[in-house]
Amino acid sequence: MGGVTTAHPIGAQLRQWRERRRYSQLELANLAEISTRHLSFVETGRSTPSRDMVLVLTDHLEVPLRERNKLLLVAGYAPVYAESAFDAPQLASVRAALRQVLDGHDPYPAVVVDRAWNLVEANSALSLFTDLVAPHLLAPPANVLRASLHPDGLARHIVNHGEWRAHLLTRLRRQIEITADPGLTALHRELSGYPCPEPEPAVELPGPGEILVPLRVRAGDLELRFFSIIATFGTPMDVTLAELAIESFYPADPATADLLRSLSKA
Repeated sequence: MGGVTTAHPIGAQLRQWRERRRYSQLELANLAEISTRHLSFVETGRSTPSRDMVLVLTDHLEVPLRERNKLLLVAGYAPVYAESAFDAPQLASVRAALRQVLDGHDPYPAVVVDRAWNLVEANSALSLFTDLVAPHLLAPPANVLRASLHPDGLARHIVNHGEWRAHLLTRLRRQIEITADPGLTALHRELSGYPCPEPEPAVELPGPGEILVPLRVRAGDLELRFFSIIATFGTPMDVTLAELAIESFYPADPATADLLRSLSKA
């Protein structure tokens, strides 16, 4: 048994994150300004990384803050990133800013979601979508992806169901690649199992005259067309803030814009 080295859990996990990001040992070592020998020793368990080394490596690997805390614990160190409840006093200014963004976006729908795509906040215009969703899908914690693709959800009113479903599943799959979150993997598996009456494109390609994947929703005799923009906090140092995202929907044609403005005045 002499000479056999068993990888320390922190080393093995750092190696997994490096491989997930498709970095060679040389590339990561150069970014972290350490020798490849040192990095190799860390990954194989021959050397235990310092707290600062864990932080440097996870920063260059763009590991999400939640996972950085977990890796610090595995290495024997205390987490450094706070995880505040959304209603905590220290997030009061953040909540006010989000409310201002949401209200300012009326009469167009906007929503704030967490990492798992659970609904956190929304503006009044979101009712344009939620009124088309079965109530059981809106019970807290309401998941906006589930509410979008479930047979009792918005899916039955989406004209381009196959295209929009493929877009959402692709977005979720990319998020899984970034975070390695098993909860998101389970959500992707669930959503993929929902029926879809239309073929799903293997690759997102623009239709005639399209520059974005549109969300086309049938509301009565009308078809509304939207595109969305997703925004995140630029310098988060708190796990909760790092995992929040604002998705703002905009009218993709003049007819949709006119209808939303008229509804806001009614």
